[in-house]
Amino acid sequence: MSIAENVARIRREMELAALAAGRDPCSIQLCAATKMNSADAVREAIRAGVDCCGENRVQELTQKLAENAYEGAPVHFIGHLQTNKVRQVVGKVSLIQSVDSLRLLAAIDAEARRQGIVQDILLEINIGIEESKSGFAPEELEDILPKIRDFSNICVKGLMCIPPIGEKNGDSAIFFKKMCKISVDIIRKKYDNVKVDCMSMGMSQDFPDAIANGSTMIRVGTAIFGARDYRK
Repeated sequence: MSIAENVARIRREMELAALAAGRDPCSIQLCAATKMNSADAVREAIRAGVDCCGENRVQELTQKLAENAYEGAPVHFIGHLQTNKVRQVVGKVSLIQSVDSLRLLAAIDAEARRQGIVQDILLEINIGIEESKSGFAPEELEDILPKIRDFSNICVKGLMCIPPIGEKNGDSAIFFKKMCKISVDIIRKKYDNVKVDCMSMGMSQDFPDAIANGSTMIRVGTAIFGARDYRK
């Protein structure tokens, strides 16, 4: 199937999942995870109607920006971001989805201040408490969230997570439910400079469960572009 056909199929599946959950399908965005895909493939996905593109690697982001690959859609950074590469990302993307430490928050805020902008971000939550993954542990949030008011050049728009890989369909649902509870708690406590307008959760293999539990943005790569060839 072509990229356009894949996007159309995913849109139909998103609509069905939203309606089954009693939600408006228009409230959920499709982010094309463009890692290891060419500028031409990205352009094809944008023409097919994805809402935004998500890049994992700073080098790829920089190269594709130079090639005008994202023209016609916002680009987000969705991969692990090192503090020494913050300058290459802040101001270049509309949203940094993967902010995973207080140190990175401070670095993004400082670079945004230098540029005279406010950078929108999401906080990445290590919802499965996996040592191999980055992100704030849920229990850290009570300490972290009040400190965000001190960062005047960032705006926290919501949360992002990558749950543990499940053995079967439905295994991710428990983690998405936990994320939903976290978001409700944040909204109830009304932290300064923290919103939950965006819940970025759900990928190719589990996005219907994410939509059922409040996701407002799914990040889909292989289901749009096909399997990545990591031998390259």
